[in-house]
Amino acid sequence: MLVIQELCKTYNNGIEALKNISLEIPHGIFGLLGPNGAGKSTLMRTLATLQDPDSGTVTLDGTDLRRDLQQSRQNLGYLPQDFGVYPQVSAVELLDQLAVFKGFVNRKQRRAVVEEQLQLVNLFDHRHQQLGTFSGGMRQRFGIAQALLGAPRLIIVDEPTAGLDPAERIRFQNLLAEISQDRVLLLSTHIVEDVAELCPQMAILKQGAIVQSGSPLEMLDNLKGRVWMCPGEDLSEIEEQWALITTRMERGGRCTRVLSETQPSSKFQLVDPDLNDVYFTALM
Repeated sequence: MLVIQELCKTYNNGIEALKNISLEIPHGIFGLLGPNGAGKSTLMRTLATLQDPDSGTVTLDGTDLRRDLQQSRQNLGYLPQDFGVYPQVSAVELLDQLAVFKGFVNRKQRRAVVEEQLQLVNLFDHRHQQLGTFSGGMRQRFGIAQALLGAPRLIIVDEPTAGLDPAERIRFQNLLAEISQDRVLLLSTHIVEDVAELCPQMAILKQGAIVQSGSPLEMLDNLKGRVWMCPGEDLSEIEEQWALITTRMERGGRCTRVLSETQPSSKFQLVDPDLNDVYFTALM
């Protein structure tokens, strides 16, 4: 289990990026959802031991990650939002070099580990292909391959499906689900659908603070009977009278969803809440 206790971080420009973050994260995929600038990447870098918090602790299975950075990093796998590669180098060559950095000094053992990871992410047939020719999805799968080196107990992935086409996004989601069975996988994203489809537990971050956490199903239950939808309603009128959740396109038409304990007007119909409703009501 990953335990985060009262984590704080303020940058030199005065921005409070993390405000007393506390979470207990079990094995499996945990979703961290929030808009750009909410502090997700700051939290990811802190958990990956790439920057120090001002205060607070992070423990993995009872061990303080900052007590022995070298040992902690052996148990960490990290796929940052901007994962750069050497475009003229093949997948097998770069992964082999990264395996050396991870401590695999025996050539025979390293070759076996590299081939195993490329098989797992379905890139073995492309192992001699230059990374600069990889599609976005292939590059992300390579990123997961390097993050898995050394069988880490904690894997951190930051905005992993941004920019992927629908087919690659589904393949990548399936891969994340497969590799998260016996470890903690922390998925940071602003894409609500990724969390809805992958995460049994989640937290919503706003301006450096956790504003909601728990099971997506429980969060949806809390909104049942309180979300109303009306097609084509005037936005300014709705904002004045009721708590606006979103105005968005559904099935080719514009509709507005509001939060209310009772029916706002005869134009509104009660609808089942979705995770977008959970997300936007948490950010109100």
